[in-house]
Amino acid sequence: MSHDPDADAREARRSLDAMGRSSHGVFDSALHRGVDHFAGRDAPAEDRVEVWGRRLGRALGLVFLVVLVVNLATGWFF
Repeated sequence: MSHDPDADAREARRSLDAMGRSSHGVFDSALHRGVDHFAGRDAPAEDRVEVWGRRLGRALGLVFLVVLVVNLATGWFF
């Protein structure tokens, strides 16, 4: 029985190409999750008040976090 190294190389290239098409980078995935989080896409779409409430609450939370980090780093506020 002879072993064909070219066939193995072709199979490996096919597998790597398929894996490359199906996977996304870590940064892309985190960015999409962050956008979905701040857009309030986890709220029921038919309840617009809840969607906008989540968006507003998460934006205010982010602003509060930035103020706290700046305060911690500089002693600016308190």
